[in-house]
Amino acid sequence: MLLESRSAVGQAAPAVAPRDTPTGGSARPRVLHVVASLDRTAVETWLLRMLGYANKSNVPLDWTFYCIEGAGAFDERARALGAKVVLSPARIGDKRAFLQALRAHLSGHRYHVLHCHHDLASAVYLLAGWRLPIGRRIVHVHNADESVLTPSAIKQVLFRSMFRRICLTFADRIAANSNHCLDTFLAGRPRRPGIDIIHYYGIDPEPLTDAKPDRVAFRRQLGFTDDAKIVLFAGRVVPEKNPVFAVDVIASMRRMDPSVVGVFAGAGSLEQAVQRRATALGVDAGVKCLGWRSDIPELMAGSDWFILPHPEHPLEGFGIAVVEAQLAGLRLLLSLGIADDPLLPTASARRLSLGLGAEAWAEAAMALWSSPPSREAALEAFLQSPMAMDHALRGLIALHDVESNPDA
Repeated sequence: MLLESRSAVGQAAPAVAPRDTPTGGSARPRVLHVVASLDRTAVETWLLRMLGYANKSNVPLDWTFYCIEGAGAFDERARALGAKVVLSPARIGDKRAFLQALRAHLSGHRYHVLHCHHDLASAVYLLAGWRLPIGRRIVHVHNADESVLTPSAIKQVLFRSMFRRICLTFADRIAANSNHCLDTFLAGRPRRPGIDIIHYYGIDPEPLTDAKPDRVAFRRQLGFTDDAKIVLFAGRVVPEKNPVFAVDVIASMRRMDPSVVGVFAGAGSLEQAVQRRATALGVDAGVKCLGWRSDIPELMAGSDWFILPHPEHPLEGFGIAVVEAQLAGLRLLLSLGIADDPLLPTASARRLSLGLGAEAWAEAAMALWSSPPSREAALEAFLQSPMAMDHALRGLIALHDVESNPDA
């Protein structure tokens, strides 16, 4: 299977029974996750999902979230799940004050694990913990954009090299959410067995597999005909997701089959651009922009295709929505900017160059219509993949496992 082979290449974490204590003994490792804020972003949402699943599975975790951008919408949810939430008293832009505040917190609480979630910028957090008795330092790579938090192009180049060297020198583990992200971060260096690893996001399949809306009622609710064929764009409506190109594809598909319509679920800077493009192409009656939605599983289950024309450079870090779309039984239209890591062996998908143009994408979409994917087969393949919740929780526990606790 594709994901099994990828996991092997990525040095998957050894299996640990979910009900075992995380360190193999009686103590739980105290883990500090340095994050932006507990809002609806992919990284923080994933961490809260894993924390909730650990609670449900009776696996004790001792987690603290150190939020560098202040309070978030899910702070209380994290506390209700047993985590601590600490808001940095200094913004990262005030470098000296930020480093001092983080170091003081690390010194005062003697964490076993420092888990940094900001790719190359995690070097700043490693510096704050330098020479402190921390059992494991982890840099988690979630994207391939290699941002280093400065608008200066010259400083970007200088800081990338310096921050990469700090991360590779002082981190005990470099964990990435995809092969592409890890290889980009290593910048040509060979992977070190047991140190540079792939840890795929754990994804809960139940909301996708349980969603079974009335397809006719769903279409009427959106103002479409009962036989409408729906192309769904679900995600941030921003340049790095390329939603305007999706409008072009939908317009081409409507010329081939007038029952095709498009639904955009998400918010972002290009919402008006999407609507303007639909109007300019004369398909505004067949394109609905819903804004941000919390019912994505239901939207997916009621649709027919999922489209993600991500720019080809840089590649998307890891497409959670791509996995969710497969579990919902959707045909996939993906650009070459989407890696093959999220694709299950059962996927009904086409990965196309953006350079082929909207017409070729539309033809590929219509060719997929005759081969509907099986939700049951997708779920079976998913449960054997490293993205299944049990597997992902075992991997996360193993990632935090330290041979000796600093204050044991």
